[in-house]
Amino acid sequence: MPLHYGSQIEEHHRVRRDAGIFDVSHMLVIDVEGVAARDFLRRVLANDVARLLVPGKALYSCMLNDAGGILDDLIVYHLDARHFRLVVNAGTAQKDLNWLTVTRDRLAFDCALQPRRDLAILALQGPSARARFWQVRQAAPALTRDLPSFQGTDVANLFVARTGYTGEDGFEIMVPVEEVVALWRDLIAANVAACGLGARDTLRLEAGMNLYGQDMDESVTPFECGLAWTIDLKAERDFMGRAALLGAAARTRLVGLVLLERGVLRSHQVLRTAHGDGVTTSGSFSPTLGRSIALARVPLRVEVGDLVEVQVRDKLLAAKVVKYPFVRMGKSLLTS
Repeated sequence: MPLHYGSQIEEHHRVRRDAGIFDVSHMLVIDVEGVAARDFLRRVLANDVARLLVPGKALYSCMLNDAGGILDDLIVYHLDARHFRLVVNAGTAQKDLNWLTVTRDRLAFDCALQPRRDLAILALQGPSARARFWQVRQAAPALTRDLPSFQGTDVANLFVARTGYTGEDGFEIMVPVEEVVALWRDLIAANVAACGLGARDTLRLEAGMNLYGQDMDESVTPFECGLAWTIDLKAERDFMGRAALLGAAARTRLVGLVLLERGVLRSHQVLRTAHGDGVTTSGSFSPTLGRSIALARVPLRVEVGDLVEVQVRDKLLAAKVVKYPFVRMGKSLLTS
């Protein structure tokens, strides 16, 4: 996926206002199959796949190391009682597969791990995205019109899920690699905009979604990047990293920032607060809001509404702490 196909700003707006498509085939699909598939995933994922009772239902989760740090974040689909499907990040794909394989073998779980490099993935996103898909695949409307959020289903040799990374409605479509070019061309012909990595990043930032390697990594626990809701500590189920999280106290928290002066927020910029220094983890100009925004890791006592200063090159610029997400379904969520 290129940075853009022409205008990154236009691609961003097309997704917020109409429909755009991303080739995210660099991500890896891993099928987990066998009599112990469910038990294995209950051990290696912080969220509990036992909650997945309906075929096709999806769950967002983190994989943690023994210290509670995040190895990766992923989506897991329940296909049937002995078959689950993971979609992991591109940059961590081989590391994830190796870690899962070693852990399965060490703990002697009876299940197979199959990397599905025969599958490509297209993310079709935007308020018109579903209608455009129905336009190009005749079997799709009957099977996906009533598909709930975070649910997938089979559609004529495709696996179609109502998920995404943009804060908009749409589908993520797993397609055999030999069919992906035809589907891409059909959607482009239906007036869907081809979108690159740049628009994908500004869209997910506006939607307040973490990016692995920037907003979280192995040194960060879910408590420190706004993902505490994905951790199941109430049940007695043992999972990787659980013991560390039980005794851990968050040292920092993730907040949103809006720049109050001219300039652009980027990652790794120091910010000064009344309670100590913090750092931006992701930042960019927001095309939807027309101003610069960021996610930042700050001391726990920093609150929404606080004024802070961000080191942008050789200047300290004023910014306000806000609650994220900044934008959902094309609408600003900023209160002022």
